[in-house]
Amino acid sequence: PFFVNRGGLPVDEPTWERMWRHVGRIHPDGDRVAQRIRGAADLPKIPIPSVPVFQPSTPIPERLEAVQRYIRELQYNHTGTQFFEIKKSRPLTGLMDLAKEMTKEALPIKCLEAVILGIYLTNNMTTLDRFPISFKTHFSGNYFRHIVLGVNFGGRYGALGISRREELMYKAPVFRTLSELIFDFEEAYRRCWHTLKKVKLGHCVSHDPHSVEQIEWKRSVLDLDKLTREDFRKELERHARDMRLKIGKGTGPPSPTKDRKKDVSSPQRGQASPHRRNSRGDRRPSGEKKPADSKAMPDLNGYQIRV
Repeated sequence: PFFVNRGGLPVDEPTWERMWRHVGRIHPDGDRVAQRIRGAADLPKIPIPSVPVFQPSTPIPERLEAVQRYIRELQYNHTGTQFFEIKKSRPLTGLMDLAKEMTKEALPIKCLEAVILGIYLTNNMTTLDRFPISFKTHFSGNYFRHIVLGVNFGGRYGALGISRREELMYKAPVFRTLSELIFDFEEAYRRCWHTLKKVKLGHCVSHDPHSVEQIEWKRSVLDLDKLTREDFRKELERHARDMRLKIGKGTGPPSPTKDRKKDVSSPQRGQASPHRRNSRGDRRPSGEKKPADSKAMPDLNGYQIRV
């Protein structure tokens, strides 16, 4: 049923072709099965989950529940085929375009896709801080990786995401500290017979969907084999404190899209009519006319290199 076009909406050809190739590889009659599904005219329509829309008065916790409900309705992707290619090095604006595509195609997703979708659906919640949390666990001789979107609202921590296990995805924002949230995930893993080995914490993600910044996925990498329990807790709280300081002082890098507008407009203002330029100079004592420096004339080449 995952391969049925939900609600009759068209899905881009590359995505469908990947699915058909996968069917051909894993099914003994793969090619015939694919052709039979493609040619069927009486397949039931799969309902498309509705993207949540909020009133301005809707509390943030209720919005988070609605976002998580939408992510859950897309279902976990058990097919073994990755429907959406996500490169962590892509700028935020590119990942947001991909998230918009996810809402249109409404195909099953995995944990990394759920994180990108969670960022996209909470961009308008400016009082909500979002940051990625990655886990590495060990079970039966193998290592497993998982990622969720950590959230902080009003000093309380929670998480959004998707997983095969109910207890490894959504966490309501009720945890007083970041360490309480991580310890809750650790206990959930323990109930699944997994041993938590590493935790990677990123910094807060910009709310500007057009930003060309990259998401900082692993600001802090905590190896539990090298840390005592108390040191692990202290490192988690240190990371939480760093995020608060970055937000409180506004020390985070400004949106490059805004910088670009400022850089482009400044030279144009600097080339205004001589009358305006002289009138400003007349207000200063003789010999104190401010020369055009790097603040008035930003280095456009430097910006191009940074992009």
